[in-house]
Amino acid sequence: MITEHQQDQASLYALGLLPEDERLAFEAELRDIVELREFTRGLQRAADALALAAPPAELPRGLKAKVMERIGAPNSAPGRRPAQSPRASPGMLAGLRFLMGSDPAGWKELPIKGAWVKLLSFERDRGYAVLLGKLDPGTRYPAHVNASAEDIYVLTGDLHIGDIELGAGDFHHAERGTHHAENHSVGGCTVLAVLTADNPLVAFAMA
Repeated sequence: MITEHQQDQASLYALGLLPEDERLAFEAELRDIVELREFTRGLQRAADALALAAPPAELPRGLKAKVMERIGAPNSAPGRRPAQSPRASPGMLAGLRFLMGSDPAGWKELPIKGAWVKLLSFERDRGYAVLLGKLDPGTRYPAHVNASAEDIYVLTGDLHIGDIELGAGDFHHAERGTHHAENHSVGGCTVLAVLTADNPLVAFAMA
């Protein structure tokens, strides 16, 4: 059983906040303790998912033009503002993709009325996907067996899993094959979900 101190160390490690000497010592523990390694991986997946879900910050006016001028970009005249801001043109930089929180596109209602999913990212080579999930007020999601491992972070509202109530900021991990009691939400909720690529919800969101 991992200790409370090890859990604290794992949280700092997942966020890249451990000093060098503590990091090396902790990585030695990770090699030897399977439970600690799995716990830390779960925290790292959650941290990655949260980073992807963070709302984009509005850049100061003229910042991009200054940066392009500094690195010597060929089509950036000194002092000239970009024709479009990054917020106005999501995904315009190679390798980057932006989804605005206010964009209603992409939501798909599950066969259960009032339950929705939205695909944010699909990493086929790394074997996972990041989705948003949403339950409308009063929606009940039937008891089920989890088809794959999943990490759930509650962004807004209330989520009840059996007798356990989760609120904004609460996190839940479930292993493949575990049983989930009925899920429901009184006032509605939105969650961030990190699922394995073979999860049926991922296929549904991509269809």
